[in-house]
Amino acid sequence: MCLHFIQAGFACKWADDSQRFILENFHIIHDSPFKMYHSALPFTPSKSWLHEYYSPELLQVAKVVKGLWDKWGTWSRTVTLEDRPRALTCAGGLVAIGFGTGKIITLDAITGVQISVLSGHTDYVNSIAFSLDGGFLVSGSDDRTIKLWDIQTGGVIKTFEGHTDWVRSIAISPNQSTIASGSRDKTIRLWNTQTGDCYCILSGHNSNVNFISFFPSNPQLLISASDDNTVRQWNTSGYQFGPAYKGNGVAVSPDGTCFVSWKGTAATIQSSNSGLVVAKLRVYGYDFQCCCFSPNGKSIAGGVGHTIYIWDITSSDPPIIETFVSHADYITSLVFSSSLISLSSDRSIKFWEIGTSTDSEPTLPTSAPVASVSLQADDGIALSSNHNGVVTVWDLSTGLPKASFNPPVESISGEFVWRLVDNRLIVVSEGCIWDSEGRNVNEVHIPPPFLRKRAKISGDGSKIFALDGKSINALSIKSAMVMGQVYLGCNVTPDSLIVNGSKVWASYKNLQTWGWDFEVQGQILHPPPRYHLNFTGGSKIEDAVTGREILQFPGKYAMCAVSEWDGWYLIAGYDSGEVAILDFTKISL
Repeated sequence: MCLHFIQAGFACKWADDSQRFILENFHIIHDSPFKMYHSALPFTPSKSWLHEYYSPELLQVAKVVKGLWDKWGTWSRTVTLEDRPRALTCAGGLVAIGFGTGKIITLDAITGVQISVLSGHTDYVNSIAFSLDGGFLVSGSDDRTIKLWDIQTGGVIKTFEGHTDWVRSIAISPNQSTIASGSRDKTIRLWNTQTGDCYCILSGHNSNVNFISFFPSNPQLLISASDDNTVRQWNTSGYQFGPAYKGNGVAVSPDGTCFVSWKGTAATIQSSNSGLVVAKLRVYGYDFQCCCFSPNGKSIAGGVGHTIYIWDITSSDPPIIETFVSHADYITSLVFSSSLISLSSDRSIKFWEIGTSTDSEPTLPTSAPVASVSLQADDGIALSSNHNGVVTVWDLSTGLPKASFNPPVESISGEFVWRLVDNRLIVVSEGCIWDSEGRNVNEVHIPPPFLRKRAKISGDGSKIFALDGKSINALSIKSAMVMGQVYLGCNVTPDSLIVNGSKVWASYKNLQTWGWDFEVQGQILHPPPRYHLNFTGGSKIEDAVTGREILQFPGKYAMCAVSEWDGWYLIAGYDSGEVAILDFTKISL
């Protein structure tokens, strides 16, 4: 990246933006510096100095005209992972991640640079844990083994065998003398780290043992949680003590005086000694996936769907003090180091700065996951709907919302299609037609094949165009009668329909594109000018003829839930509720 001298007064903003840009895109800069121009700079926040300064150059790639990333987030670092991660732990400045491939990698917690690769497992690594001093790592795998690793050399010190099914959870005692492992064989095994022997088997759970932890203040005590929805406490002599509590996940506070257990949308904080409930936490929409205590024990972080909540637990009615929404898929693990680290199924980890939110009040997510998107480029607009049923209309030139609608979700059943016609939203479902101006046209039965996800309404709102096998059918919305049909001869890609008024184009799997005008019988249209540009796998746009990469989506933006692309514009919707509209009209090809 070329650094330019700037006028006095902008130095601080330039330095802040540059630091955030480098941290957020470290791997792109490190591995492929030239990709900055089509994989990093276009995705800088629209209000950042970098985005404004490089706007002329960004227009040669793509202009991001809409998104929730108008300012830098509250995370300080994102690391994109090549494989789907399974487990996360950290100690000091080192982060370790276990993968489905059986490998474990360690990263520098500041730069995200990979330090080492630990190879030895032959199946999913489900759980990993550092020793208290950070010198050793222990791992449990679907290959039914536990391994103890020397972090300095990356070598295996010992392999522990004995479980008869997958090892799902792992922990090492504070004095490093004992390893505890929980398995899908419903048992917990205790291992002597010096001899490698299993000296005790704890039985009591009736299903997978997914979480296990020693009490920091007492290496002879441990706690476990299982899919049988019980949380149980044990001693290393092999005995269970106290009652079984409810929950399928558990984490222990740093001082060991309390633990948090969770199940579904509720989490409970209880005293380790008495079992008395200290506080209760509740969320809505998604279930708890993971929880962890802050190092000082005064707050708890919870991973709920794609969102992280932070609770202040110094009171009996803990308030949410921060909310982080950025991951594009489920959060699977949370750990504290100098910052909060989250691991997600979107193949990334993020480092979060606690206490840096500029909001005066804690904020909850304002957007539900995006359910569908649609381009009406001929009208200069795009539409998106979320899982709450809200439909938003976006201006393609500015990226700003023009209108929003709330169709009656309860009366719109099954599959549906929608379009904005003369500033009114028309929604056609299997059982009815809804009009935003209150005109319920009728309750005609539209066959479901015509309402599949990629069906389109014509520009005048009178017909539905839909793929049905190897043909395109035009169906009257009012009468449900077929008004026209084009036989394609072979299958086309399911998301390839482009509609402009009465004209329809479809792309074959060999990348050929043909169009028809349903108002002029037999008229075959030439392909749109940019038929050769491909939006592949939801992650990049490339020229199908030359193979040239036009744009690569970075990080979480490579994991869009729904998208539509017509060669000029791309609209992408995400499970985080974000909507991105990319403008390619200024690109010369």
